[in-house]
Amino acid sequence: MSLAEWLETFRQMHERFRRGQLSPRDEAIYRAGRDELARALLAAQRVTLKPGELPRQALRVARALQVDLDLITSSARAITIDLSTGGFSCLLAKAPPHDDQVKFVLRIPASAPLAGSCRVTDVKPLTGNVRVAFRFEGLEDADRDRLETFVFDTVLSQLAG
Repeated sequence: MSLAEWLETFRQMHERFRRGQLSPRDEAIYRAGRDELARALLAAQRVTLKPGELPRQALRVARALQVDLDLITSSARAITIDLSTGGFSCLLAKAPPHDDQVKFVLRIPASAPLAGSCRVTDVKPLTGNVRVAFRFEGLEDADRDRLETFVFDTVLSQLAG
């Protein structure tokens, strides 16, 4: 099977998964396909997995989404640069302290907003602003699965383009 054929088969399974139309066996095959595709993309990005981390959970995608942040000293509305099931990054005018816990509301297209807590994990000063990375904390399994599906929606739309 060629890569194009495999991607088309995976895309069809992804759509059936989104509609809840996969049998338990087919869902296991689909999730294995998610790992396989994520592993290939991570290798292309030269990303190394942490021990016990699944490829589909480490995969980050470039995606601009609105996020509202409730910082200790203020509130901020930003646009994400990238997103994974583990967290996101965005540009802010001022750097929050490293390791600060922050409340967030992430607007996901065609879905209810995702709200919760995250923690500042990295701050990189840039000219005129800072790039801040946040790690989700305490996400429910259903929310993590919703994010993972959204990440693969993005991957498949980017591969189609």
